[in-house]
Amino acid sequence: MSQNIEIEFKNILSKKEYDLLLDTFNINEKQIFTQENHYFDTPNFALKQKNTALRIRQKQEHFEMTLKQPASVGLLETNQVLTAKEALSAIQLGKLPGGIIENLVEEMEISYRTIEYFGSLLTKRVEFDYKEGLLVLDHSYYLNKEDFELEYEAENYLHGLRIFQEFLELHGIPKRITENKIRRFYNQKILQNNGK
Repeated sequence: MSQNIEIEFKNILSKKEYDLLLDTFNINEKQIFTQENHYFDTPNFALKQKNTALRIRQKQEHFEMTLKQPASVGLLETNQVLTAKEALSAIQLGKLPGGIIENLVEEMEISYRTIEYFGSLLTKRVEFDYKEGLLVLDHSYYLNKEDFELEYEAENYLHGLRIFQEFLELHGIPKRITENKIRRFYNQKILQNNGK
């Protein structure tokens, strides 16, 4: 189990902006890796209502369950490493493993047993160091939709915000209000559910 505060800045990109940034930073196909996020919530979105998110991330044969909760600055991430068997049991059977994340969910007065699997989001990602932080370019696919995103992870909020704003300005990218991946996923899921 590990916990950390995540401070990151996000901006949706057009495909043209995304491709231009790949060219600008000389990114080749070998630098891009794939990861898959599997999202969970209760049928009535109890976690979402508390601005909290639960996912299992798969990178190659490595699985990690993460609970993201609001913090005074950024998000508090609680990570729990899973075996492949635990992860597949959660994804395929809806049987989440016990541990610290179960305790944290129950502390929010949400029944851990009512949480179900909602679906997955596949991301092709490249990340590299940039001005004391980490710059991330994502191309994501979920629920018959795709999008492109720029992220900048920093240790300090104000310093990171300044660098991020300067980066957007330097590359002529307009600042766009950008929800995180799980919110975009849920918005699409709700649209699909309403369309039924």
